[in-house]
Amino acid sequence: MQPRPQQTIRRAVTVSGTGYWSGQACQVEFLPAAAGTGLAFLRTVGGVPVRIPVAIENRVEAAARTNLAVAGAEVQMVEHVVSSLVGLGIDCCLIRVSSAEMPGMDGSAREFVAALEAAGVERLGPPLEPLVVREPCRVAEGDAWIEAIPSGWPGLSIDYELDYGPGPIGCQRLALEVTPEVYRSELAAARTFIGAEEARRLQAAGLAGTVTTRDLVVFGADGPIDNPLRWPDECVRHKVLDLVGDLALAGRPLHAHVRASRSGHRLNAALAGRLRNLVRRRATA
Repeated sequence: MQPRPQQTIRRAVTVSGTGYWSGQACQVEFLPAAAGTGLAFLRTVGGVPVRIPVAIENRVEAAARTNLAVAGAEVQMVEHVVSSLVGLGIDCCLIRVSSAEMPGMDGSAREFVAALEAAGVERLGPPLEPLVVREPCRVAEGDAWIEAIPSGWPGLSIDYELDYGPGPIGCQRLALEVTPEVYRSELAAARTFIGAEEARRLQAAGLAGTVTTRDLVVFGADGPIDNPLRWPDECVRHKVLDLVGDLALAGRPLHAHVRASRSGHRLNAALAGRLRNLVRRRATA
């Protein structure tokens, strides 16, 4: 199969909203980019513009989200923005943002996807150079694990198992091949979810003060509070949405089958880093 050309967007589009954690307004402007640019955020700090590529070396540790930083400029909770680009097959894009934390919107990638589809996709000349997994690669932490294995399918496929034990979320599993069509219909609208107790703890600590049960899915003992699910297995769908964004930290689109159980942002990023290192070792061998 011939590799497809790299892709960008045809025109600039903007999405605006408020960050969940900070409560600050943020404008996200997606800009067309040249071949070889990859995905990168643009942020101005102290009057100085800083480019922050989506790459594992720029990741900074953060709870329950993916943050990136370069030269003191940080972007926070980037996984939904990046996931929407990767899910639609957009390889090269600059993302100019007005503040650090990305807008939470409804907890999903749906509005980012709608904006990118309105912009349209444009093919660039040079072919895509994917990161092809040729040997198994696995990382684990306690009962949580994630691995990438070779795949006969020329793209990314994911098999994710979520296990929250007894309770309204329970065990869920989703397996799919990530194409723009599948991403749009099966993943983009899956929302962030959280337990009611954890939500109360965050707000008591002064975080997420503007967030309500209508802004994301908050689970009580009997299920979602004041916000019906979009799918019975919406939680595992959102975990896969996050994973698609986190794997972009490898720096190149993946051709692999990724399997995971209870994996979150930290393990997702650890796998992306291992895969990036495998490619580097191969290149210098």
